[in-house]
Amino acid sequence: MTSNSTADNLCAPTDTLCIIKQRELEIIIVPSLLLLGTLVTLVALCFLRYCPERKHKRSTAPQRYKSSSHKHTQRNSHRNNLTGIDAPPGLNPLEHEELPMSVQTAQQNLRPAPAAGQQTSAERQHGAFSQVIALPLALPRKPDDTVSLYRARMNNTGVILRMLKETASTSEEQHFLGFASFVSELGPHPFLPALLGVVSVQPPLMMVVEELQHRDLLGFLWKCRKETSGVESSCDMTEKRIFTMAGQVASALEYLHSQSCIHGNVGARSILVGEDLTAKLWGLGSAYRRRQAGSPGEVVDTEMRKWQAPEVLARRNVSQSSDVWSFGILLYEMVTLGDPPFAQVITTELLQYLQRGKHLKRPANCSNSLYSIIKSCCHWSPQQRLSVRELTGKLQAGEKSANGRTALRVHEPIDIERYLREAGYEEAYNYAVL
Repeated sequence: MTSNSTADNLCAPTDTLCIIKQRELEIIIVPSLLLLGTLVTLVALCFLRYCPERKHKRSTAPQRYKSSSHKHTQRNSHRNNLTGIDAPPGLNPLEHEELPMSVQTAQQNLRPAPAAGQQTSAERQHGAFSQVIALPLALPRKPDDTVSLYRARMNNTGVILRMLKETASTSEEQHFLGFASFVSELGPHPFLPALLGVVSVQPPLMMVVEELQHRDLLGFLWKCRKETSGVESSCDMTEKRIFTMAGQVASALEYLHSQSCIHGNVGARSILVGEDLTAKLWGLGSAYRRRQAGSPGEVVDTEMRKWQAPEVLARRNVSQSSDVWSFGILLYEMVTLGDPPFAQVITTELLQYLQRGKHLKRPANCSNSLYSIIKSCCHWSPQQRLSVRELTGKLQAGEKSANGRTALRVHEPIDIERYLREAGYEEAYNYAVL
């Protein structure tokens, strides 16, 4: 017997409610299931229609060097000059094109012909860096160095390419990219060299940093020794200029300390000098290694021991006051136009020399105000040294009354072999900090 006849038998012909109740399956349940199925189908179609478009938008955005740190993301938001850390202006690493980085020994434009089948955008890649030449170094490099330095032009601006060699191992590649991420996390500062981009998608991996015309301060100071004529030149180092440049470095150092970063490598070789004689603090390799270790342990740069504070020589923890000690040595380098500190003291005997109450002797060209700052930085007890903020204040006050007319002169030229020996290098290390 059919359901219709059953409902008719159970319900009166005029009892509509009874008939609907008896036919609940056909009238309510089946239509509801059909409606639900229709809605599910529509949702699935919308998801398939719009989800790929969003995914495509994500994939075409410049990739960033991946970091699990929320702090990294916050600080990277301040680096508006980076079009994504992977993309210097005019360079799109997502196109997976090979950068033409064969270096010419002579200064000439790097314009190789495009390879067969190469895309039009690759030709733009070829023009991204021009006049690529190896960066000459004042001192020999370590034979196991995995980084090559080049000077180049990008968007009509001078840049330095810090490039990882093709022979680098996986761990060295990770170290290179980790250092790039570390520098990016620090964020911009007027007295830190600007990081313009990092190519990290495919080789050659490189950091692109602004070029400062006079390069490292140590070489600049040595150049000032050679210019002994009475005519004023860009190399003239006056006491006032020392206070000005030192104040700029102290400002950068104070900023690093505010980021819980101990530099650990302050010295003239770690300062870069711009065309307008602006001083910018670089040489952040020690700071990165210390950050990787997770503790302010001892500095591993054993060849730079004559710049290190007594507590570091004694293998105790490095602190912000250790940077202040090294800053005092930097002032000594500046006023002597690049003399090594403690030249007559053997490196292995330096700690005992300092324990006997000895200190840096006052250079002939050094004023009382500048020498008092050097001594305040290089106090035996870390607690009695100036803080970086106090140091900045003293430098600013000293700049107002410093002599800005008389250029410092040291007529004795630098003997590289003698310098390496007196500075405590066991062999000819490279002091280049890029």
